[in-house]
Amino acid sequence: MKAIIAAPATLALVYRAYSHNSLTPLGLVVAALTAIAHAVHPWNLPFVLLCVFFLSGTRVTKVKKDVKAGLTLSSQGVLANSLVASVLTLLHAYQLRQRREAIVAGGQLPQGSFCYGWGNGDLLVIGIIANYAAVAADTFSSELGILAKSEPRLITSLSLRKVPRGTNGGVTLWGLIAGFLGSMIVVTASLAFLPLCSDASAGQVGGGPAWTVGQKVTLAWGLTVIGALGSLLDSFLGGMFQASVRDARSGKIVEGDGGVRVLVSTETNPLSREHFKKTADVKATALKGEGKAAVEKTESTGNPYDPTNEHRSSHFGDNKPTRIVESGFDWLDNNDVNFLMALTMSVSAMAGAGWYWGIPLSSILQA
Repeated sequence: MKAIIAAPATLALVYRAYSHNSLTPLGLVVAALTAIAHAVHPWNLPFVLLCVFFLSGTRVTKVKKDVKAGLTLSSQGVLANSLVASVLTLLHAYQLRQRREAIVAGGQLPQGSFCYGWGNGDLLVIGIIANYAAVAADTFSSELGILAKSEPRLITSLSLRKVPRGTNGGVTLWGLIAGFLGSMIVVTASLAFLPLCSDASAGQVGGGPAWTVGQKVTLAWGLTVIGALGSLLDSFLGGMFQASVRDARSGKIVEGDGGVRVLVSTETNPLSREHFKKTADVKATALKGEGKAAVEKTESTGNPYDPTNEHRSSHFGDNKPTRIVESGFDWLDNNDVNFLMALTMSVSAMAGAGWYWGIPLSSILQA
């Protein structure tokens, strides 16, 4: 992408995120680096997809924000993970540069930029589009699905039990439809900016014959479905491996700032690392022969309600926990889930396209 366009566009994105408080301070730095990684690609496609995802994602986040504030205790500045797309973009940019240098070394002059041909081996492009289709579907599903009239069902529950709105793994029909819409928006933008080979570009190196209408439709539907499936995978991973924390006073789901874990009472989360550590400390104290008094001292040192006391009480003095784990193991935070989902869908899309085109997945590491 030309620097004269990429530089002001990157500044505009970062400023918009800052002015709308869409990202944390760390998120703003990461967003700037992500934009630069996308801008170094000779095609406009990666940077456009980043812009489409960011602008559409922040827009749906604002939809009935006051209503959603009454449904969950939301956080500000959760950074949607674009690390997978950044790595794939940089790798594909390197491949294009190597191909151009090989042509020049052979005594030829490249005719324009490389066009993208049907089944020409550039599986990395499929992975980039699939990444943004999946994360857009997840964002649309989460931000719009919570507004559904029906109660969400926990996807990891065999009985699909009803859960509070905002629970990780909770899905609704409207959320699934919204996810499909988000994926379709990204794929539509991809087809508009992907330099598909045409009759006019038949002489360009690295290209191929012009795309047929059937091939475009196949690519569009395949990537759209992959993106929508990414939303379901994110719900499954979140419902299984990410703890959904419910505020005991309001009954609302609590979200962590920046996508990190939400602090919760160890008494109500026996699977947490803090619980295991506390249990080990108590047992160690007992084994020293100091008796019950020492154990009680370990558990209640200082003011039990002082927020600076690491042994503070997990309640407000009424012996009732303030936060309760609604579902899920506390093994991953939201950023971990997003990254794992994006990586899985990108690799799956590249593997699927490679199988359909008869191209080995290992080709993504070849210049």
